[in-house]
Amino acid sequence: MEMLKDPWFTVQQIDSTTYAISEYGHWEKVHSFLLIGESKAILIDTGLGIDDMSRVTSQLTELPIVVLTTHVHADHIGSHDKFDQIYVHEADKDWLVNGIQGLPIEQIRKDMGRDITIPTPESFDPQTYTPYQGEPAGLLHEGDVIELGNRSLKVLHTPGHSPGHLAFFDQERGYLFTGDLLYDETPVYAHYPSTNPVDLVNSLEKIASLNHVSMVYGAHNSVGLQPAILDEVKTAVAYLREHQLLTFGTGIHRFNGFSVQF
Repeated sequence: MEMLKDPWFTVQQIDSTTYAISEYGHWEKVHSFLLIGESKAILIDTGLGIDDMSRVTSQLTELPIVVLTTHVHADHIGSHDKFDQIYVHEADKDWLVNGIQGLPIEQIRKDMGRDITIPTPESFDPQTYTPYQGEPAGLLHEGDVIELGNRSLKVLHTPGHSPGHLAFFDQERGYLFTGDLLYDETPVYAHYPSTNPVDLVNSLEKIASLNHVSMVYGAHNSVGLQPAILDEVKTAVAYLREHQLLTFGTGIHRFNGFSVQF
């Protein structure tokens, strides 16, 4: 259900204090997630940076917002400059501060500017688009628990797609936010030098072993996947290992509900 009208973002309410903020006008169909507690709110990622996400979050909560970064790729840190408190895993900190490694700015600009289906704000120019760079307010680690007041998030280090990729588990509600570790429709990928296929599969195994997951929220394509996809992940992990496919160049491997590309 769409909550409020906005020219660029689509806001969908997951429950009374949880929102998906989506960018369906761009081919990547990126989702960020706002989780509201009693004392503060968490924003998981800040999207593409084509438009200012704080315009939307300010309409949804008056609480201070802390940004948790699943990983430092351009399509997930786009509005980081609109928020004061940014957190990231230490293994991705260097990319946040000094720039994303292994992906030329020309490629980032090409990807950011192509296949856009709705009008973009006048402030957006793909020719000069530059990903956010800045110092984080702090670092996140495996097992950290983020307290929001009457709500908490557990931090899971899930490398592979990036060295410091994170997933976040709202244990009370059973919501698992998987970033670019798991989503449907298009391949989850670890096929260029800064990625690691072995780590990605280990991370998939890690999230598949979690108990009491009620929904899986990936950062692209469909909003909300049924937890049965985690059973398919277990099958996929075993298959990929058994067939020794965990190396660059083995291509796209399709399973029921998701695929991976190495």
